[in-house]
Amino acid sequence: MFSSRMSVNQSSLLYGQLEDLQELAFIERPIRRSLKTAEEIDQLTVDEDLNDIERAVYLLSVGQEVQRASVISNLPSLVRQNPAETFRRVVPKVREVLNGSGAEIQLAAAASFLTILQDDIILIHTHTYSILKTVLLHLNHRDTVVSNAWLETLLSAINALPKETIKQEVLNPLLYQSQLSHSLQARLASCRILGKVSCKFDSHIVKKELLPLARSLCQDVEFEVRACMCRQLESIARATGVDDIRTELLPELVELAGDEEGSVRLAAFDTIINLMEMIDSDDRLHVVVPLVMSVCDTSSQADEAVVASLSFQFGKLCSGLAGSLSDEQRGRLLQRFKVLCVTGLQTEGNQTDINNESKLIRCNCCYNLPAMVMFADSAHFLSELYPSFSSLCCDPEVSVRRSAAASFHQVVKLLGSNVQVVHKELLVLLQDDALEVLDALMNHLEETLEAVLSRGENLTLDNKFPELLSALLLAEQKVGCSLRWRLHEKLLQRYSCLARLLPGELLHQSFSPRIFIILTTNVLPVQKEGARTFCIFLRYNRKQEQRQEMMERLIQDLAQGRSYWNRLRFLDVCEMASEIFSRKYFNKHFLIPALELVHDPVANVRYKLCQLLPRLRSSLRLPADKQLLQQLDFCVQKLLCREKDKDVVATIRKTVLELDKLDLTEPFHKRQERDLLDQKKEKEETLLLEMEQLERQQSEGKLNSEKHAERKRRESKTSLSATKSMSMSSSGAALSAGKEMRKAKLSRSRSLSSQPTTSKPTNSDRPVKVKELSGTSGPGKSMLQSKDDSLRTVHFTMATQSTSSMPVLIRSNTTSLLDRASTLDHRTSSMDHRVSSTEQRDHRTGTLDHRTTNMDHRNNMVDQRTGTMDHRSSTLDHRTSAIDQRDHRTSILDQRDHRTSTLDQRSKTVDRGCGVKESQSRKLSINRKSNSFSVQSGRE
Repeated sequence: MFSSRMSVNQSSLLYGQLEDLQELAFIERPIRRSLKTAEEIDQLTVDEDLNDIERAVYLLSVGQEVQRASVISNLPSLVRQNPAETFRRVVPKVREVLNGSGAEIQLAAAASFLTILQDDIILIHTHTYSILKTVLLHLNHRDTVVSNAWLETLLSAINALPKETIKQEVLNPLLYQSQLSHSLQARLASCRILGKVSCKFDSHIVKKELLPLARSLCQDVEFEVRACMCRQLESIARATGVDDIRTELLPELVELAGDEEGSVRLAAFDTIINLMEMIDSDDRLHVVVPLVMSVCDTSSQADEAVVASLSFQFGKLCSGLAGSLSDEQRGRLLQRFKVLCVTGLQTEGNQTDINNESKLIRCNCCYNLPAMVMFADSAHFLSELYPSFSSLCCDPEVSVRRSAAASFHQVVKLLGSNVQVVHKELLVLLQDDALEVLDALMNHLEETLEAVLSRGENLTLDNKFPELLSALLLAEQKVGCSLRWRLHEKLLQRYSCLARLLPGELLHQSFSPRIFIILTTNVLPVQKEGARTFCIFLRYNRKQEQRQEMMERLIQDLAQGRSYWNRLRFLDVCEMASEIFSRKYFNKHFLIPALELVHDPVANVRYKLCQLLPRLRSSLRLPADKQLLQQLDFCVQKLLCREKDKDVVATIRKTVLELDKLDLTEPFHKRQERDLLDQKKEKEETLLLEMEQLERQQSEGKLNSEKHAERKRRESKTSLSATKSMSMSSSGAALSAGKEMRKAKLSRSRSLSSQPTTSKPTNSDRPVKVKELSGTSGPGKSMLQSKDDSLRTVHFTMATQSTSSMPVLIRSNTTSLLDRASTLDHRTSSMDHRVSSTEQRDHRTGTLDHRTTNMDHRNNMVDQRTGTMDHRSSTLDHRTSAIDQRDHRTSILDQRDHRTSTLDQRSKTVDRGCGVKESQSRKLSINRKSNSFSVQSGRE
């Protein structure tokens, strides 16, 4: 049973498929081999020996309607080729065809005659007159579309017609057609013709002949005629002049502004706004301002079409009346504008009205934002207009946000230093999901970013700067992920301005990696624009390391890339770089890697290189680039000799001819202009390098000066404290040793002076003492020589006075003893002189200690001023070196103090020996009962 069911199902399925095939076979129809029969083909066949004029006349005479329409549409081409024959033979046939023809031929004829008049193909007024006859004949066609087409042709023909022709052929029928007995379409055409011909005549004729006719049409029973004539009053008013506006036209406009029909009131209101600059201040204050206030008050209950037109003119209205409004009236207009900005958003149930008129009103408010910012003053933007501006930028409709983005650059320019107020709205527009909004914002992104980044002083402090960068990157990624490659190309072109506005380091970190991705993974137009943006980023980057890194990555990823597509993109980068960089920079970084692609295994790369060779050759100048020229010639020779691809061979042969004619065909003035431009580029690049070096030197100098000052301050404090302690200890030891010496000498002199004195010493001792003293104190003491000489004089006088009071008795048996005593005396005097020199050094050490204290004080003052006086670091370094010299002198004085202590010990030993010798001499003098003698032991 199961198998029987299966067989039934299969048979039913097969039967259904057969029925489908039969239906398909029934649907098929036999295909006609030809769309036209042989008889129809014979009727459409034209003799090939006929020229264009003859063929056109033949087709207009016996051809079908489609052929006649084709000839009439091709009429401008015939006029360009042979205007005389065309107007003599073809145009009369066109007039015959137009009589009783259908709307298609009528529209084709109107369009052809309009093209002929607008393109200034004909210069002879007779031809224009012939066209005018045809236009006037079909102006009152029963079809409204055809009638309007012929009316546009007539309005264009008026510009090319002389005054007399217009007065005879146009104004006379115009007076007749403006009567009420004629149709509405005829009266509307009369209004437009009247406004067009008013600019052809002087003010007297306009005032005498045209103005009465315009007044009668303004009083027409049909509101369409009144509205149409009201809009033409602007042309008539400019033709009559400023003097007649107040007396002739302004009362008429005020009357029409109070018409019962809203369209008439709106037309009158628009005309008054357009004539605002021609109305004097008194009429503005007493006539226009009350009218505007009444229109703004009643527009809330009026038709939305009237409100939409009012919103479009609102900015112009406020700008024209800014000098005639009071503060209360100004506030009312601003309040009215705020209401217009939220039209359709605040409805019952908090639902948004999707009416097209509401969207149009808000779009018009976006259009008028710059004018309203000027009207309200940028200083009051935050309190008056910012809520409305923010609402328009965040509007739920894409069209409104697009309009806000289109006028954003004008708003930021007017805000000036207060541009940071709209920073949030800029981020919102950059992060908008609709690409139409980004497209509108990209049109003037350079002006917007220049205003935001140059005038936003608190941008970085408020942490808004990173937000702007991330928004720009997200916008590029969003556009890159879409299929809108033209928008992506435009965005990259606009982003090139960031090289002038942002630091090169920031661009290197944020945008350069993204540019490399674009160069390798996008469509060709976007890649070429990315190559240009990359070159601009590279040129304005001031960091040598970052430029080197970008060039290395460019050569590694593109010039030496594994994909031939990347190598082709490197040649595109070279093409852009030759326009942006100077010849010197291009030859240094781009030329050699480009020429190395002559060895590329892919023929497309070599083909692209052959096309680029003339540009590479134009960047070389002899004799400076002789070596590079040899390499380029070698590249050309290699391509000529070893190339096997036929396309590459044909291209290189053509390129060789271009290279041979390159220096000969280029005019001298163009080459001079290129050289001047290249010099300018090279100067800019040199200036950028100098700025980079200056910034680096300033940063390094500032850092080094801070470190050096801090190190010197610490070292000076440590060395001066150690020197001070050492000098104090050495000076204390020297003073104690000097006191002990004075006590010993004083006791010795007292013991010797207690004996009577009868004789003076010989003068032979003085020169010896002077010589010894000079020999002792002279070497190594040239700085203190003058002071030492004065001290020596005092020392010698004191020694003479002390020895003159001591008697000397010389005997034969005491000669050797006296010789020893005299030797001791000489040594003692030398030691005394050294002691006195040491005391002077102690005094100088104290002076240096005082100076060192002063220098500590000065160092403290210098440390306090180091942060604010970086430019005086060289002076501080000089002072620090002086301190180091004084530290060296202090160390020398310490060594001298050590020598002084050693001399003190030696002097003590000598004093002891002198005491022993004196006691022996006294014993000898007492035992032998002779005159006593004494030996001088010390002078002070």
